[in-house]
Order: sequence, then C-alpha cells, then structure tokens
Amino acid sequence: MKTPKLLGLLLLAVPLMASAQKVSKNKQAVISAVENHKEHLITLSDSIWALAETAFEESKSAELLASYAEKNGLMVERGVANIPTAFTATYGSGKPVISILGEFDALPGLSQNTTPTKNPKVEGAPGHGCGHNMFGAASLGAAIAIKEQIEAGKLKGTVKFLGTPAEEKYFAKVWMVEAGLWDDVDVNISWHPGANIEADVQSGLSLIDFIVEFYGQAAHASADPWNGRSASDALELYTTGINYYREHIKPTSRIHYHIQDGGQVVNVVPDYSKIWVRVRDPKRKVMLPTYEQVKKMAEGAAIMANVDYKISLVSGIYETLVNRSGGAIMQKNLELLGPISYTEDEIEFGKAIQKATGKPEVGMDSSIKPLRETEELPGGGSTDVGDVSWNVPNINLSVTVAPKDTPWHSWAVVACGGMSIGHKGMVYASKAMAMTMVDLFENPKLVNQVKEEYKTRKGEEKYEAMIDGPPPIGKN
Repeated sequence: MKTPKLLGLLLLAVPLMASAQKVSKNKQAVISAVENHKEHLITLSDSIWALAETAFEESKSAELLASYAEKNGLMVERGVANIPTAFTATYGSGKPVISILGEFDALPGLSQNTTPTKNPKVEGAPGHGCGHNMFGAASLGAAIAIKEQIEAGKLKGTVKFLGTPAEEKYFAKVWMVEAGLWDDVDVNISWHPGANIEADVQSGLSLIDFIVEFYGQAAHASADPWNGRSASDALELYTTGINYYREHIKPTSRIHYHIQDGGQVVNVVPDYSKIWVRVRDPKRKVMLPTYEQVKKMAEGAAIMANVDYKISLVSGIYETLVNRSGGAIMQKNLELLGPISYTEDEIEFGKAIQKATGKPEVGMDSSIKPLRETEELPGGGSTDVGDVSWNVPNINLSVTVAPKDTPWHSWAVVACGGMSIGHKGMVYASKAMAMTMVDLFENPKLVNQVKEEYKTRKGEEKYEAMIDGPPPIGKN
C-alpha cells in the first residue's frame, strides 16, 4: 500500500494537475491505480501493436487483453455475440452499470517501425494506423482501476469492459448490440487516439457497406468475343455511373468503392467481377436514399452489359449520438489532469513525422481544448461506436498520441503508437476515463442527466441494426 507521500509524488508525475486540491480521494486512487499498471498497459499496447491483427483475426490480441483482465479479478466471458474475438470483462454488482469500450484491430498494409520516416517492419503487412493497440489497453486500464475501487468498497456498482473487434472493417459492435451486451448498461465510455485532447462532442458519419457481383459468360477475348458477356464491362459501367452520380449527391455525402475482382487475364472475356461499395453521410436519413439509388445503378449496369448481378449487404452503422452532458463531465477531468508534457526527443520525433508527411513542423498539441459547440454536419470518419450510442448514452474522448495534423490511417500513426508519444497518450486516456467513471459512480444525478439528454436526442427514432445474417467471420 502506498504512503501519502508516495501517492503525492505519483500525482505530480502524471503530469498532474492544475489544481491538485480539487482531485477527490477516489480520483487520486484511480490515477494511482493506472500508474501502478502503467508498465503492464504499455507492454499490452506494444504487444498488440506488434501483432497487428486485422478484423475478426485478432485472436492473440483479444486474448492478451482478456487474460490481463482475468488476472486482475474481472470476470471474463469470451466469444460473445458469436464472435470468437469479442469478449466482456465485468466486476461488481448492482447499479450503476458503466461500460467502457476497447478496440484492438489493425489496418492492412501499414506495417511500420518506430521511426519518423516511412520504414515498414514487414512490407505489405498490417499496422495499427488508427491506434487501436492503445485504445484497448487504455480502456482496460481504466476498468481495472475502477474495479479496484469497487473491491475496496469505495465505489458501488458494476464496471463492464467490452472487447470489441473489427471496427475498421465489418463493424462488430453492431452484432454485439444486437446480442444485448449493452442492455443493462447505464452509461458507456469510449475514447479514440487522436492528435489533440478534447471531450469529443462531435458526431461521425453513418455508412453502409455492400458487395456487388456481376456474372457473365466467358469467351476468348480475340477469337470469339461475341460469345462472351463481360462481367468486367458491367463493373466499369457501374463505376462510371457512380462517378457521374457524385455531382448530384449532397456535399456532405461520400461514395467509395474498392474493385476486388475485375477479371484474371487479358485474353479472356471475364465472367465474374466484384466490387465493394460504401455510402456515407452525417445523417442516416440522408445516406439511405443515396444507398438505394446506388443499388439501382448496379441493375442498370447489368442490363447494359447483358449480365446478371447480385447485391449483398455487409453491414451499416449509425452516426454517433452526441451527449454534451457527458462531455462536460469529461471536460472537467481533462482540465484537472492538464496537458501532457513531452521530452525534447519526443518533440523532435514529432517534428520529423511532420516533415516526412509535409506538415508544419510544430510537434505535438496536448493543450486541453474547450468543449466545442456540436456541429450539425461534421466531416471526418465513421465508427460503430455510433450504434452503441443509439442504444445507451455514450461519453467520448480524444487524446493526443501523434503530432498535430498527422495523416490518420497512415504509417505515421503506427510509428507513434509503438513508442513513448503513444504510450503517454494511452496512459493519459486511461486516467481521464477512470476519473469520469468515478464521477458517474459517485453521483446518480450525473448519470440521470446523461440519460435524459440521450432520451431527448434520440427522440422517437427506433434503432434498426443494418446487418443481414451472422458476422462474416473468416471472410477477410
């Protein structure tokens, strides 16, 4: 057990704090707990960083997190929602039930060493270009810190860590929501690695993913092409239609596609082609009509090429339902923690990353941003945290793990995520989330405020999961 003097030294080393006297004993205790687990959390993060397992293939990464949760006294249930790499880790009993998300999947093709210039560890291999190695470890650290306070009788209720795979592709949380894993939860906590520190009260983009396959008739491309019906022709007509359609969609909408099969050899009229299509918009109600039109265009392309076609839904996700009441709670804890401090070597590393990616060489931004106004039509990306947020109130956080203006989903994020810049952001996020959970466990009025705002923002809209069938395990 730590002496008061040692605890004080830990608090000063955090770096803490604009006003140490304002930090309650329970918050001091969870900060101390995260510090106690710090080296283990860094090891977890670095191990997951090195594994770099992609969607639904994160078996070793998931097991590292689940085993550490189990070792620290949480009750672990593996393979939830019929997903081998999804799990829950729970401790406590009764209300409130506060959950926290942990992601751990990597992105294809982003392998990178911890160097400030592009330098793959293994050419073409995956890498953690979105920082999910830090995401899962930080969230588990916060859950364990809360568990220790419940165990000590300082807090009452239940903490629930959810290991959520496949966020970059397929969006496993949608199936986890459908399995009822948040049905008993009062408030959910989440964070995401970023290039700034702020209580995140901005939404994201809803999206839907689907596969279009065209089926034609093979023939010799020179001897008798008139006997062929080209699936590749249909695919090209389809992408041409999509690209013309871009002019006529809302400026906030996006359409992406990835050609997965356009034929195998040049001297055969291809009888099969395949394309993955994604439609996005900040509002699901705007995205859905665009999706319907893009589906119709597949039929048109098939008619023009005289081939058959098939459309298969992969999955879809909602925009994030913002909760400003929760954001305000998180904001106060960020202001207590203050900014992250960096060594000269870390600052130079960050500037070198910026130089290599063509950005102003200003280093990291770890200042505490004020709580921003929530934008009606934000840009940016998408996350299946949105589906969680339509089923339970969600409080979200961004923490600096890379230099300012770093391109996300790039080698630069991978480089930072495996060294001390990422480590510092991960530990900071763990403390901020644990402190916010302390507020929720201690103050039922805050929980009620968060829940009331959630009900108001959701209104009468009924959540409908955009999936068709079981999760596509083994279809990478």
